[in-house]
Amino acid sequence: MRSIHQLALVFGVIAAGVGVQHPVLAGPAPAQARSIAQEAYIYGYPIVEAYKTLYAQAVDKGGPNFKAPFNEIGNSANVFTPKDTAIITPNSDTPYSFVWMDLRAEPIVLTLPPIDAKRYYSVQLIDLYTHNFAYLGTRSTGNKGGVFVIAGPGWKGSKPAKATKLIRSESSIAYAIYRTQAFDADDLANVRKIQEGYKVQTLSAFLGKQPPAPAVAIEWPRPQDGMTDSPALFRYLNFMLQFAPTDPSETALMKRFASIGVGAGRPFDDAKLDPTMQEVLAGGIADGKAQFAQFKKTKVDSREVASGDFFGTRAFLKNNYLYRYTGAALGIFGNSAEEASYPAYFTDNHGEPLNAAASRYTMHFAKGELPPAEAFWSVTMYDGKSKLLVDNPINRYLINSRMVDALKRDPDGSLTLYVQHDSPGADKESNWLPAPSGPFYAIMRIYMPKPEVVSGKWQRPPLAKVE
Repeated sequence: MRSIHQLALVFGVIAAGVGVQHPVLAGPAPAQARSIAQEAYIYGYPIVEAYKTLYAQAVDKGGPNFKAPFNEIGNSANVFTPKDTAIITPNSDTPYSFVWMDLRAEPIVLTLPPIDAKRYYSVQLIDLYTHNFAYLGTRSTGNKGGVFVIAGPGWKGSKPAKATKLIRSESSIAYAIYRTQAFDADDLANVRKIQEGYKVQTLSAFLGKQPPAPAVAIEWPRPQDGMTDSPALFRYLNFMLQFAPTDPSETALMKRFASIGVGAGRPFDDAKLDPTMQEVLAGGIADGKAQFAQFKKTKVDSREVASGDFFGTRAFLKNNYLYRYTGAALGIFGNSAEEASYPAYFTDNHGEPLNAAASRYTMHFAKGELPPAEAFWSVTMYDGKSKLLVDNPINRYLINSRMVDALKRDPDGSLTLYVQHDSPGADKESNWLPAPSGPFYAIMRIYMPKPEVVSGKWQRPPLAKVE
């Protein structure tokens, strides 16, 4: 087997157009190969979409979205704005901290300080498959802090005596997303102090011992435009799978994928594909997109399935790759259901797509029917095309539970939000959630949802078109 370094070099040479001959359709017939390509696209999209974030935040040091090198923490001392483009459908009510962990040589130790019991925070641990394999923080481990050892699949050690908990990742590269609640703009200084207490160390540094030999350097391939919409996706997928050992439940799957050239570390030059293979793979990707579009229309938009179905551990998702794809396509790195609920708004009360260039909308909460949250809730606006936050004259990207006291109530004690492009007027502007002049969607987030949310007893109100 080639070393990771050798494979990275092979990838780089191939990307430059000097690669080895790629296999053509000598195995499965075109129709079967197209079906396998569709399956591989649905499977691989979240992994490659995650790579975009990895590269932007931990590799591209000169880029606008760089946060910190591997095994170091990068803190964002403010909330997300339209200028932040590394993550689609971002949350803008909790300042983030980020750690991309390289677990190949040894585990990484995350130390959390004690935090005020009234403030929500969490550390979401994500592997390269985009599984949420564990959580730290208010709901899962409390606000008293602790020392948590994150180990890769190749580490055979046990929990150090000084550590609170040992957590294992399926992949040797993993991601930690910290969310620290900010009560309002004046609270950001307090958030920064908390972020300063988040500590990241290698296990050897934590124990005061000699470090092991470093892992070989990785030559990370630069992302290219359209990489998740073309056969180039399989090139990046092959590269990423080197760091994610095959789960026994996926052995047969990987054997099928190998018949079209997809597999961990396999050389894949999409620019040199046999014309028939190029057509087959592109067709499989188109079929995968159509499969998702149909699923979104019939299951997601109708609310037959909820956001909580798309995020979680491997055991929770049960290798439902369409669900995992849907989570990545609608808002990658979303929280598991027990951590947060994400009621989504893609259509209005008539089932029509949302478009603020043509219509105005309201969201009405009856008295006593605000989202039931143990921590807090928010409703955030996104551009339907870019999937990013929407620039607007009042710099408001969301309305959340901390803002409720400043909103204007209806005479009966209910609450109406105005969701539209233009201001609803000075008397209603306090309740205005600005939308782009065109397609949009909105995501409600309920952190630490109460049982009535999880059970479905509480239902989010519709986004009603103003007739």
